Amino acid sequence: MNKVKVNSDVELKDRLVAINRVTKVTKGGRTFTFAAIVVVGDGKGIVGWGLGKAGEVTAAIAKGVESAKKNLVKVPVLKGTIPHEIECSFGGAQVLLKPAAAGTGLKAGGAMRAVLESVGITDVIAKSKGSSNAHNLVKATIAALSDIRDAYTIAGNRGISMNKVFNG
Repeated sequence: MNKVKVNSDVELKDRLVAINRVTKVTKGGRTFTFAAIVVVGDGKGIVGWGLGKAGEVTAAIAKGVESAKKNLVKVPVLKGTIPHEIECSFGGAQVLLKPAAAGTGLKAGGAMRAVLESVGITDVIAKSKGSSNAHNLVKATIAALSDIRDAYTIAGNRGISMNKVFNG
């Protein structure tokens, strides 16, 4: 993963993906706590996820946002879409992301949509296979996005010009 440090002047917007109420049974009764998974992004290629757990929903969300700011990755976004098709899995969740032409829109659902909107991707076709667990879907989507390489990165790694990347 290509982790990135963000300056304080970057505006990160947070999105709540899922809240899970957890019950612990003790001899005094039931104790409820909340786990919130949150995605933050600037809409220009930076995204991160975090998990917060607390006795109240608002505190869990706040902890999730703080955790997400520590797990930021940079994603190459070209004209509102991704450079190439990619498939990735985390746990039981598998995701498939395909680039789409301008005007197609964001064809993704649930947890994947929250991640892709936070990155700033506007045109992509996404499919989730296997588990629909929100936690694993968010992690699989971010893992897939962090594995994407653009043409400039490939040219730099190979030590060749951009023309040679496309023309062989």
